[in-house]
Amino acid sequence: MARTAVIAGVGPGLGESLARRFAAEGCRVALFARSDTYIEPLAADLPDPGKGLAVPTDIADVEAVRDGFDAVREAFGSVDVLVNHASAASWTGLMDTSVEAFEEAWAVGGRGAFVCSQEAVGDMLDTGGGTVIFTGATSAVRSLGGAIGFTAAKFAARGMAMDMAQEYGPEGVHVAHVVLDGQIDTPDAPDRDDETLLDPVELAETYWQLVERDDTSTQPFEIHITNGPGNAEFI
Repeated sequence: MARTAVIAGVGPGLGESLARRFAAEGCRVALFARSDTYIEPLAADLPDPGKGLAVPTDIADVEAVRDGFDAVREAFGSVDVLVNHASAASWTGLMDTSVEAFEEAWAVGGRGAFVCSQEAVGDMLDTGGGTVIFTGATSAVRSLGGAIGFTAAKFAARGMAMDMAQEYGPEGVHVAHVVLDGQIDTPDAPDRDDETLLDPVELAETYWQLVERDDTSTQPFEIHITNGPGNAEFI
């Protein structure tokens, strides 16, 4: 049976690679992003265009998120897979960060992921299970200093993922957190020849391995990905 996947936060790079990888495996894929400028052409360009759905959604807007999931259910049915991939940039330190900027980072990476998870897990509990994957970053496990809003949001998301894994793992909902410890190769990456850039196509393959995992008796919670051969570590 085809899975329905929601990728919350889609743009060039990993978001697009996830959409293409999941669609290639037969998933019906809903693409959430604030604007439809990027996601509508992408939805139409997936391996099976009828399995792509562009859902313009501001992840920081609670009602918009809920409306987005309603649109997915109307088009594809219950949600089987959620990737909480959205984040808001907040690259300043304590004294240079406004309350508004701090709250925006949290509203997307924290509260937004919380609401998306509520919507998706509610479906999964009704249908016997599913997969929720959080996209983390170095800052989710080790503060780098000078990016307090981003760091706080990523720590919050990791904590939510861990709590959800413990609560809903026995119900067949596999929750995982992927630490991307490096810069992803995107069209606007400063140095496209830098061999340390993370390949979004390879990253998408790792996410898919989490989705198709059949053994629910053991559920890997965290994968830490860096550059280079053998770069995925299951924790």
